[in-house]
Amino acid sequence: MLFSNPILDLIRGRKSVRTYEREPVPPESRQALESFLGSLPGPPFGSAVRLLAVSADPDDPYALKGLGTYGIIRNPAGFIIGAVQPSDDGLFDFGFLMEAACLKLLDLGLGSCWLGGSFRKSRFAGRIGSREGEIVPSVLSFGVPSGKKSWIERVVTAGAGSAARLPFEDLFFDGDFSHPLTAAAAGTAAVALESVRLGPSASNRQPWRIVRDDRDGSFHFFLRMSAAYQRQLKWVGAVNLQAVDMGIAACHFSLAAEATGLKGRWRRVPGPPPSDPDAGLYVVSWSPAE
Repeated sequence: MLFSNPILDLIRGRKSVRTYEREPVPPESRQALESFLGSLPGPPFGSAVRLLAVSADPDDPYALKGLGTYGIIRNPAGFIIGAVQPSDDGLFDFGFLMEAACLKLLDLGLGSCWLGGSFRKSRFAGRIGSREGEIVPSVLSFGVPSGKKSWIERVVTAGAGSAARLPFEDLFFDGDFSHPLTAAAAGTAAVALESVRLGPSASNRQPWRIVRDDRDGSFHFFLRMSAAYQRQLKWVGAVNLQAVDMGIAACHFSLAAEATGLKGRWRRVPGPPPSDPDAGLYVVSWSPAE
């Protein structure tokens, strides 16, 4: 993936922006964004993820007409809309590629914000021309960041706890879930793991748990689904946004690993450390290149 700025700086500097200046994105930035979306590599599970950037244009004042976000976002210059089949693997791949797009927006000097449940899905689905069986799990708003937060942005940010992150040792483990992994003990992988820790997640739940396998140096990713999301999935059939969160975590890990010289691949292994009620369900592993 092509970024002009160091990817670790982008990961550290990424934050949600919900209020934008009333100005369009420069044409060269729009072109760079569209080129980036068109050149994204295949995601870990090979799902067919479609991404489309829709932006305001001085020559087309109706480009964003009807794309509502229930007042959460002010003055967006555009949106990235994504569509995918609604399997957990598809949602994982969706999160992986959409987070890469989120980082590219920052690379272009633009702010962005993930929107998972605060937008009119049918309008966005119509704009991307969703195909049979596809869903639009989330969208990204983007634009030139405003220097002043709106009152609703202050409320949403405080409610989500977006400035808070769990400690390193609460998220990452060594060998099994009874042995927390420290940053010092993680060695060359510490930067990649810290990049996961800094990632965004729905309601800031941080559902990822990762176990380093001392047998071969693999990192096994587990989803610790919150009780609230389990109830939503069971009773109202909501989109599993925490599967999207796992894709976001994998994106950060992959980009940071590459930036620090670690080479590996995504795969499912037959014998990862067994999960437990506090750790969650096995999702995927990143294994060092042989």
